[in-house]
This record gives sequence, structure tokens and C-alpha cells, in this order.
Amino acid sequence: MYSEKKGISAYGDDALGTKDGVELAALVAAGEIQASEAVEAAIARVRKVNPALNAIVTETFEQARSQHKIPAAGLLAGVPSFIKDNEHVKGAPTLIGTRALPRKPADVSSRFVEQFLSVGLVSLGKTTLPEFGLTATTESLVTGPTHNPWNLDYSAGGSSGGSAALVAAGVVPLAHGNDGGGSIRIPAACCGLVGLKPSRGRLADVEGTEKMLIHIVCNGVISRSVRDTAAFYAAVEKNYHNPDLPEIGLVQHPGKNRLRIGLFTDTPHKTSSHTDSVEVTANTGKLCEDLGHNVEKISCPFKAQIMDDFIIYWGMLAFFIHHFGKMILDPEFDKKQLEIWTLGLSRFFRKKFLKAPFSIRRLKKFSKQYENIFSDYDILLSPTLSHAPPKIGHIGPEVSFETHFERIRQYVAFTPLQNTAGAPAISLPMGFSRNGLPIGVHFAAAYGQEKRLLELAFELEEARPWPLVGQQ
Repeated sequence: MYSEKKGISAYGDDALGTKDGVELAALVAAGEIQASEAVEAAIARVRKVNPALNAIVTETFEQARSQHKIPAAGLLAGVPSFIKDNEHVKGAPTLIGTRALPRKPADVSSRFVEQFLSVGLVSLGKTTLPEFGLTATTESLVTGPTHNPWNLDYSAGGSSGGSAALVAAGVVPLAHGNDGGGSIRIPAACCGLVGLKPSRGRLADVEGTEKMLIHIVCNGVISRSVRDTAAFYAAVEKNYHNPDLPEIGLVQHPGKNRLRIGLFTDTPHKTSSHTDSVEVTANTGKLCEDLGHNVEKISCPFKAQIMDDFIIYWGMLAFFIHHFGKMILDPEFDKKQLEIWTLGLSRFFRKKFLKAPFSIRRLKKFSKQYENIFSDYDILLSPTLSHAPPKIGHIGPEVSFETHFERIRQYVAFTPLQNTAGAPAISLPMGFSRNGLPIGVHFAAAYGQEKRLLELAFELEEARPWPLVGQQ
């Protein structure tokens, strides 16, 4: 168990070792290990480190033991994993990080969960998130804080923080996450992982998002290796391909084309990122140049208005949960149990109500503005977050709304843009802060260009491999 700098690791001499999902699946397919061995090793690892991480809401170990007995084939068949607790899994409750919902089992699994399991992944349970996934740290009053494996005093990010913590600690090679403003990329950055937010419509939607005025939420995975993320999308594509999007295929190597990359570190509000984030991003840009790509330093190409509009829309989501939770979520929804942040966002939207139609109109037009930028660049490169992971409590549920609002507006200044545009982006672990916490670097592309992002990610991983927890 990794204890330096208050970190923790589940890695050991068992069936999982330090293998990624693709290697594990290949060993299972070849009969060198049994899927049951991988599942039991992951369960043992959960029991070892989750008391410190607090990353699991509901265990489904017995279901996992039954699932691995069903013959499966594929790039990730037999690999243990987890599902974030805002998707329905048959037989398990869906709490979405809140005390306001009853703990009753779902009758059926969601369409995405069926898609996730169809590639042969074996789910061991459901992972933590903040209330309704509405903030960038995984600290809810219903479960308590989820801790970062690199240093347990710090946040694992959010909203897919439970999944990221388990993957980074070595419990499983990859896990489900979803992203409505950075919720795959943020915890990936905080925990030193690969986090790809796909294009809108690439995978089955989070249930209920089809009713949203602007469809900002996408499902996906968080992994330790680029090839695991690539394998997941290739495996899903065999079962489902959106005809409106170009196929990704199985990406296994760096691309041959040299790319035009626009690098910036200032936020849309023209504020500066922390020195650690700036340095790691600049070093990544230099690495891209050394690899033959054309990197141009630019100022942030997006206006502050789009971020202000996104926050109003974010507040609208909280407003509808607050006032219509019984209709939207469950007849037993209890709004008296909502947390400070959710209630504050709801009140914020009420104050901005008259501005909302104009904000939504601008947000709907943003996709075209976003795509126009990619007539000059193939990739936009920036920090994933404006600073390293904060300590537990910095944007926790006890913090006042006003303080939380100011802190998160600066912290999460880069990731919501792709949710608004519907475009893909990936966070890669390209360095560390001065106190040894992971720093993620953000690569964004035009709609449908996941393949380009994965090819670049393979190239960077090959040129500068990232360490596991405890190996820095």
C-alpha cells in the first residue's frame, strides 16, 4: 500500500498486477487467466483501499460473480470495472449523490449501462459523485468526500470522482464516467488519468438529457492507458454507430499527420492559470513541437460571455431539480434534503431568469462559432484546470454558495466549452504540481474528431509515459 505523501495504492501481485484492460482481456481470451480471477482480485483491492478512498456507493459483487460466467468476447471482455451512480443498474439504487432520493433498486438498467456491459466489462458496483454531478469535486453529504489516491487530503475531482479514484488507485483499469461540464476530464486531470469526453451522440445518452434544451452531457470512460479508452470506443462501435458521426475504428498507434495546435493558458475571462498548470501546459506544447507538430501560442479564442451563459444554464438545471424533482426524478424526491450548492444555483438562476432566453440562444449558436476556430487549428491545447486539485473541503458541501461560485468559476474555466459545442476533448496526465499532484492537459478537437485526439494521445503517451500512483 502506497503511503508516501499520504497516497494509497491497491497494486499488488495478483491477477490484475499493473495490467491495463486490453492486456487483461487478451489474457482472459487466451485462457492464461480466468475472468473470475480478475474479478476476485478487483474485489480484494476494493476492500483494501476503499475505506480510505470512499469511492463506492453500492457494491454489486455477487452480480459481478454471476456476470463473468457469461461467455464474452472482445477487446475488454472479462475486465472488472465500475459504473457511476447516475445511471440505472438493475437491482441497485440510483442516488445521484443526493440525500433527496429514496434508496430503492432500479427495475431495469439504462440503455448506456447495457451498452457499457455489452463490450464484456464486468461491473463491481456504483461510484460516488457530488449532488447531481453539479460541481467539480466528489464530496456529497449522502456519502462523504472521495479522496485522491495521490494524496488523500485532496479532491479526486468531479463529478466522476469515485470512478477516477478507483482507477488511479489500481482497483480496476477503467471505469464509467460522464461529462456535462468537464466531469470526465476534471477527475482524470486530478487523478493522473486519461479522460475523453466524446462528441455529442457518440454513445447512448444519459437518461433524461434528451429533454434538455441544450444537450451537454455525454457518457464515456476514464482509464489509465490511452489504448483502453480507444478499445472501449472501438468495442462499442461494433454494436452501435451513430451515422451522423465519422467512425473512430480501433486506434492503436500515433497518427502520421502533423497537426496545427493552438496553445493558450488564459481563461475566457482572461484570468491567468496557476504557474503549475501553465508550466505543464507549456512543456506539453514543447513536446508537441519536438514531435513535429506546429504549435502556435494564442490567447483564449473564446469570449467570457459563453462561460457566463453556461453558468446560467447550469443554474437552470439545478432550478428544475429543485422545483420539479418529484416529476423529473422520483415521486419521493425531498427537496428539503438538497445541499447548499444545488439550492444556491437554483436561486442564482431565479435572479438571472430574464437573461436565460438570450443565454440559451447564444449557447445554441456556439457550435458553429466553435467549429469555425478549427479552420485555423486541428487541436486546441490548454490546461484542463486552472490549478492543481484543491484540498478536500475547498469546494465541499459546507462551503457557502458565494465562495463556492467564485472558486469553481476560476477552477473550471476550460472544460465546459466542448459540452456546449458538442465536440470531443481529452485530458492527459502530462505533469505534476510542485506538491506532487497530477496536472492534466486538455486537447480539444472539432466535432467527430475523436480519432485525431486518440492518435495524438498515443503519441504523447509513448513519448512521455505517465507513472502509476506511487511510481512518481
